[in-house]
Amino acid sequence: MVEGGFPGQHTTTTTVTSSTTVQTNIRFDRSYLTTIPGILKIVQVLCSLLGFICIQCSRLSSWTKGSFFSWISMIAFWFTGILLGLYLFHILEKFYKIPWLKIEFLFCAIWTLMYLIVSILATTVHDNPHSAAAFFGFVAMLAYLVDAYLKFKAVRDGGLAQGSRVVSKQTSTVESPPPRVGY
Repeated sequence: MVEGGFPGQHTTTTTVTSSTTVQTNIRFDRSYLTTIPGILKIVQVLCSLLGFICIQCSRLSSWTKGSFFSWISMIAFWFTGILLGLYLFHILEKFYKIPWLKIEFLFCAIWTLMYLIVSILATTVHDNPHSAAAFFGFVAMLAYLVDAYLKFKAVRDGGLAQGSRVVSKQTSTVESPPPRVGY
């Protein structure tokens, strides 16, 4: 026998709709430079370039440790510089189906580790330019670490690299007449 009020009394329908709002036109947005991700990218690009210059100014730059630091810093410089340009001109918004946040998270996480390694290696060379490069490497490492954390949170929360996603939830309840007992 069915108890009154359960489960035949009502039906609940939940509808979740999600819409992604992006502008696919290319435009320059200077305000990105004042956001936390924009500032982090500027710090990453500058520290990568300054670390590279410091290594190249050393008389020991051709050693393996210096070459490794130069290689890591130039990959970071170009990748992050290109991403900065893509964000500034909203080109990422044009290609919003590409998982930019996951790509950036992976790059930032890997380059945090790479900068840790090359900065430690640079401190083992007793040369002032290598010491300066190690400093810039550690600063870049911290910037990539913070950026990786922010990207991880954004990926976990289902965010977009640029643009906005609107999620609305509708809940409707439909009540059915009570079941007839005895038929």
